[in-house]
Amino acid sequence: MTPPATPAARARRIADDLGDRVPHPGEGDTAARWRLLADLTHDDIAVGRLVEAHLDARTILHEIDSGTTEYGSFWGVWAAEPSRPRIEASRTDRGWRLRGAKPWCSGVQTCTHALVTADVDDGARALFAVDLSEAGVRRETTEWAAAGMSTTETGTVHLDDVPARPIGPPGAYLDRPGFFHGGIGVAACWWGGARKVADAIFRTSPADDVTAMHLGAIDARLLAGFAMLEQAAGIVDAHPADLDGARRLALSVRWSVEQVATEVIDRVARALGPTPLVRDAEHAQAVADLEVYLRQSHAERDLIDLGRLTEAPLFGRFAGRDGITLEPGAGTR
Repeated sequence: MTPPATPAARARRIADDLGDRVPHPGEGDTAARWRLLADLTHDDIAVGRLVEAHLDARTILHEIDSGTTEYGSFWGVWAAEPSRPRIEASRTDRGWRLRGAKPWCSGVQTCTHALVTADVDDGARALFAVDLSEAGVRRETTEWAAAGMSTTETGTVHLDDVPARPIGPPGAYLDRPGFFHGGIGVAACWWGGARKVADAIFRTSPADDVTAMHLGAIDARLLAGFAMLEQAAGIVDAHPADLDGARRLALSVRWSVEQVATEVIDRVARALGPTPLVRDAEHAQAVADLEVYLRQSHAERDLIDLGRLTEAPLFGRFAGRDGITLEPGAGTR
C-alpha cells in the first residue's frame, strides 16, 4: 500500500495546481486570497501554513522584483532573525554568496527555493533568492521536539558559500505595505485553524446548556473573525500603498484573530472535556498545530507596537473615504 502523501508533498501539489491564479493582496480581490488560505488551513493546518509561505514568496517577488515563481518550484520565506545563528551575505567577483545558518525554516526538506534574509556588509538586512539544489546547502530538522506543526518540516538550513540573487535593496522586504498584508494572510490561516479545532463541537449535538452556550459563543467569535478579515481585505484593496495604515491594520487584525483562535481552543475543551483530545487524533493534532502556529504572533509585544503607533482610532483612518457624505450643515434645519 502506498503511504499517504506528507503535508509538504500535498502543499507542493496544491501550489502547482494554483499556479498564478491566486490574486496578490491589494489588487482587487484580497478577500479571495485570504478565504483560500483559511480553507486550506481548515482542511490541514500544516498544508495551509506551507502554501501560505509559497504564495507569500510569489507576492514578494511580484512586488519587489517584478518576478514570480516557476511552475514546479516550491518556495519558502525564511526570515526569522534570532541573535544566533545568522546568515551573512558577501558580494564577490562571482556575485552574492551566503554563509551561515537560518533556523525556523518551514518546508526545509521539500522546498526547491527560498527567500532568505541575510546580513549584508554594512550591517543592514537584505532579502535573497536561493536555489536549494545548489552545492553548499544542507538541511536538517532534528531540533523539532513538539507535536504541534511537526509535519511542516520546520528546521535549519545551513549555507556554505551558496550563490544568491538579491531581491531589492536592503530593507525592501520589510519597508512595504505588502509585508503587513502578508501578515494578515497568516491571520487568515489562524482563523482557518480555529475552524478546524471547532469542527469537534460542530459535529456534536449540544448535550446540555453549557455545551450549547460554548457552541453559540464559538459560532459568534468565528463570525466576528471572518467579518474582520473580509473588512480588512476591502481596506487593503482600497488603500494598497498605505504603509502606516497597513502596519496598524496588520497588528490589529492579527491580535484580534489570535484572541478568536485562543478562545475557540479553550471553549471546545471546556465544552467537550478531554475526550476529543485523547480519542480523536485529527482534533488533537489540530489543537497542537494551532497552539504552536499562534506563537508566530509576538503577543503583547505587538500590542505595545500598536499602542505606540496609535494617535487616533484606526477605523477613523479609513471610514467614510468612499462612502456617502453629507453636505456641511445638513440636518441643522
